[in-house]
Amino acid sequence: MLVSEILRIKGHTLFTTPPERSLLEAVEVMAEHDIGSLVVMDHGRMAGMLTFAEVLQALARNHGTLDDLNVADLFVRDPLVATPDLDVMELRRVMLERHARYVPVMDGTTLQGVVSFHDVAKAVYEDQSFENRMLKSYIKNWPDEEATM
Repeated sequence: MLVSEILRIKGHTLFTTPPERSLLEAVEVMAEHDIGSLVVMDHGRMAGMLTFAEVLQALARNHGTLDDLNVADLFVRDPLVATPDLDVMELRRVMLERHARYVPVMDGTTLQGVVSFHDVAKAVYEDQSFENRMLKSYIKNWPDEEATM
């Protein structure tokens, strides 16, 4: 299974933010849409990712307040990026290694979507469940050795 198949099933809805947006406004967007990340776009190009992890770190550093912080103060400027033709199992391995929960999918310089670890886990589970059902069906209908002689 490829990353492009996850995006096809999930859809290509993108939630983005400019770097100059206040952190509080970005958090409000994330809360409103029940998402854990925003792609930071600067002049039409992906500049990085803002995830709930950076927000929590800022809250911890600032004793529970976001003060006058902007997205630019926190976002990850060099996030892990996937291509649409990347195998999902390889993406899963790299996400685990890098502790990445959200990965933007880029086709060249074009942002295609964002894949979460939940999306990857769901795709792997569904793929393995299908394979498991096929194997069970095959074994169940295994030809009798005596019938073939």
